Amino acid sequence: MASKLFDLAGKVALVTGGGSGLGHAIARGLAEAGATVILNGRRRDKLEEAVGALRQSGLRAGLAAFDVTDSAAVNAGIAATAAAHGAIDVLVNNAGMQHRQPIEEFSDAEWQKLMDTNLNSAFYASRAVIPAMKARRAGKIINICSVLSFISRPTIVPYAASKGGLAMFTKGVAVELAAHNVQVNGIAPGFYKTEMNTALFANPEFDSWVCKRTPAARWGDPEELVGAAVFLASAASNYVSGQIVCVDGGFTSAM
Repeated sequence: MASKLFDLAGKVALVTGGGSGLGHAIARGLAEAGATVILNGRRRDKLEEAVGALRQSGLRAGLAAFDVTDSAAVNAGIAATAAAHGAIDVLVNNAGMQHRQPIEEFSDAEWQKLMDTNLNSAFYASRAVIPAMKARRAGKIINICSVLSFISRPTIVPYAASKGGLAMFTKGVAVELAAHNVQVNGIAPGFYKTEMNTALFANPEFDSWVCKRTPAARWGDPEELVGAAVFLASAASNYVSGQIVCVDGGFTSAM
């Protein structure tokens, strides 16, 4: 009985930024739980490679190449995805980027690009799937926030602002959709060994800081987000909404 709570068979899950990193790990985990996963990104060649890897493992996967920072492209892409694969049951807003430099050196364009990618994209994609979820009285939206939704470091002010905004967006949409039986939650990863963080974990000083600052004394592996993602995508979380689950090795609990 308990295993059925986490069964995603028959569900369609769209994962933005699903071609690599945390998004791809989450997509694989959802597919292994039974879902048909649709990987989104801008580069079709990268998505085809990622989808091919999933299919070689016997998993159900497809791709949807569109720019999540373009609201018209999101609307068209999600409509096409639903037409091709069926209604989207689970939306994972994972697309994100980072850019590090002192705040006074950020240009308007650099600030806007971070906001478009990390925050606005979640609004566009959520807005596009919500009407059908409300009509079916069923749906799950999972936003990939960050421990930097709550704390910050020098040179990442726009990133922290965008992720803080995403955490509050999560709570706001959760409150609005709860009566329609649509659950909206977030996952806040700590420091993970992904392509986006290559320069950080290759830096001995930063690597040492992460390991000392994190109670688990190490970086996270992308696969360690899968449990939280499957839980929040499944019937096991039907009475959970508006929560940000930190998967951070104890980072946000430590001084």
